[in-house]
Amino acid sequence: MKKFLVPFMLIALLFAFNAFAETPPIKIGAIFNLTGDQSSLDAPSLNGLNLAAKEINAAGGVLGRKIQVVSLDGKTDQAVSTNAALKLINVEKVVAIAGFSDSNYALAAGPIAQKAKIPFITTGATLPTMPDQVGDYFFMTPYGDNTQAYVGAEFASKDLKAKTAYVLKDAAMDFTINLAAYFEERFKKINGKDAIVLEDTFKTGDQDFSAQVNRLKALTKKPDLLYISSGPSECGIIVKQIRAAGINTPVISGDGFDTPLLIELGGKGANIDTYFTTHASLTSEEPKVKKFVQAYKSQFKTAPENAFAALGYDTMYLIADAIKRAKSANPSAIRIALAKTKDFKAVTGTITYPANSRVPLKSVAVLKVVDGQFKFVKSVTP
Repeated sequence: MKKFLVPFMLIALLFAFNAFAETPPIKIGAIFNLTGDQSSLDAPSLNGLNLAAKEINAAGGVLGRKIQVVSLDGKTDQAVSTNAALKLINVEKVVAIAGFSDSNYALAAGPIAQKAKIPFITTGATLPTMPDQVGDYFFMTPYGDNTQAYVGAEFASKDLKAKTAYVLKDAAMDFTINLAAYFEERFKKINGKDAIVLEDTFKTGDQDFSAQVNRLKALTKKPDLLYISSGPSECGIIVKQIRAAGINTPVISGDGFDTPLLIELGGKGANIDTYFTTHASLTSEEPKVKKFVQAYKSQFKTAPENAFAALGYDTMYLIADAIKRAKSANPSAIRIALAKTKDFKAVTGTITYPANSRVPLKSVAVLKVVDGQFKFVKSVTP
């Protein structure tokens, strides 16, 4: 009997494998800025997304079908990002799109997906008003800037004992403008309406911050804290020039500082009381974090560069979970399932979308630069 059973089982397995291989894949679009100022955030995020897709396929796919990631480079250009969304929808026929770590680009591509009724899940853009601006097909994997800015203000006030602050913001980015505004709102609420001693600005691409540094040094009332609302490309340069001027006041920022560029361009100055809020500590002993870090190292021969790698990874699993619960790869069904996401365990925290909201409630990690490494300080659940 066994002589006949073994060949039969092998044939059945071969048939199942062939059926899996021949079934059309589920196409997931991905738009990331792999070149330009946003690349230090977006490239790791795409790596995380692709890693998750590989794991899902190795485990049997979703609904018996493989996930196929179709990725395009947004080139840190809004027009290119818009055209990429059009191509993914009209030519590649994707059923969902993931991508971007900055709100400017998510707001360029998101409305295209909304009009076509294709779910768009931003992996790292944090402007909390985006889902309402774009529409019901737009979701966020990360928390909103209000959440991380409030945590930053409370950490500065309670942990660092800061009563006054200087704020420097990039006036050319929605992310940095809103992050600074949310920080000031909460910091003033805690410390009084005169807690901000000076608000100064710069623009993306600036390299010389001597004018801002001189205005900071000229203040008669020295601040207890410097809040630098910056994107990834300028953060290290700003910190380096502030420290070179002999200003060692604690610096805190948002997740725009969660990039290797902070240390590469900031040099030794980055090691002097520099903190930032972000989406996860990749040195955590949490099993999901350790598993992700190990898998990333194995796949890419390097440790995850920042928490944006984990956000990309979480986004792919979030999409796959929605498809599985919907029992369908239909975009409308995916949207409905995404909106019902509750207690989804991810590397960057548990994801739940509250009623009538597509911004998840998640914890915020506070990290500090120590000897050229990002060290965990604390996790705060607002």
